[in-house]
Amino acid sequence: MTDNIIARRYAKALFSLGVEKGGDELAAYGRDLAALAEALKASPEALKVFRNPIFDAQDKKAVIGKVMDKLSTTQVVRNFCMLLADKGRLGFLPQIQVVFAELLDAQQGVLRGSLVTAVELADARKDSIKQQLESQAKAKLVLGYEVDPTILGGVVLKVGDRVLDASLRAQLSMLKEQIIRGE
Repeated sequence: MTDNIIARRYAKALFSLGVEKGGDELAAYGRDLAALAEALKASPEALKVFRNPIFDAQDKKAVIGKVMDKLSTTQVVRNFCMLLADKGRLGFLPQIQVVFAELLDAQQGVLRGSLVTAVELADARKDSIKQQLESQAKAKLVLGYEVDPTILGGVVLKVGDRVLDASLRAQLSMLKEQIIRGE
C-alpha cells in the first residue's frame, strides 16, 4: 500500500514537471522511465542494490548513473533518479514508471487492454477489431493480443478494470450453473 503511495507521489511530481515543459518533454520522460524500468527488469541485481539499505546513496547513484549513461536519458530524468537515490526510493522506479505511464495515457486519452482468443488472429482481423473497439470507446486503444486455448472459443476483452468474457468456456460455465440451479 505504501509502495503505491510513494510511487504515485513521485510519478505525479515528474508528470507535473513534464506538463509544465510541454508535450514533447513529457513523452521523453515517459520513454526514459520505460527504458530504465526495462533495464532494471533485465538486471534484477541492480534493483536489489537499490532496495538494499547496506549500500549508501553514492553507491546507488553510481549504479543508476551507469545505466542512464547507456540509455542516454534526459537531464531532468537523470536529476529525478539522483533525487530518488538521495531519498532512498530508487527501488520504487518500476512502480513509478507504471504510474507515470497511466498518467500519460489518461492525459492523451489512451486506453490499454488485452484481447484473449482461443486461436491466433490474422493481422487484418486484429486491425478490424481494434478499429471497431476504438469507434465504440471513442478513444485511442492500445491492445495486446494473447492466445489461450483453454477458453475454447470466443474472446475475453480486458480494458482498464473492465472485463468482457464472451468465451465459450464462460458460457458453458453459466449454462452449467443454470442447470444445477434448475432454471
